[in-house]
Amino acid sequence: MANITFTDFSVQVINAMNDAVNAALEECAGELEAEVKRNTRVNTGQTKNSWKHKTDTGEHKAVVGSDYENAIWEEFGTGEYALKGNGRQGGWAYQDAHGNWHKTTGKKPNRALHNAFISKKGKVKQRLQNAVKGL
Repeated sequence: MANITFTDFSVQVINAMNDAVNAALEECAGELEAEVKRNTRVNTGQTKNSWKHKTDTGEHKAVVGSDYENAIWEEFGTGEYALKGNGRQGGWAYQDAHGNWHKTTGKKPNRALHNAFISKKGKVKQRLQNAVKGL
């Protein structure tokens, strides 16, 4: 009988796969964050600078988002321009930080996050495929 020795490299293979996927996720999330920032309308820069990404290496997840309230208004619109048509109708007045009054019927949606996702979707898929294929 032949003398055969089995060497188990499964832990190294799994670790290499995890490292490759996590590196690709970090890269893709960073690129998506940058695209959202490029797509964001700028007045003060607060909304643009509020976009961040976070990766969860254990779960192989990446999230891009903002905790700034105006990001929601920019994405989905307000008032008569609300994306789903469920905004306040008829207009309203508000006072800005400088004490000036303005009348508005709402804000048109900019869709910075949605448009970034749509424009980068193919590139993200390809990058993740390449990360695993190269192992």
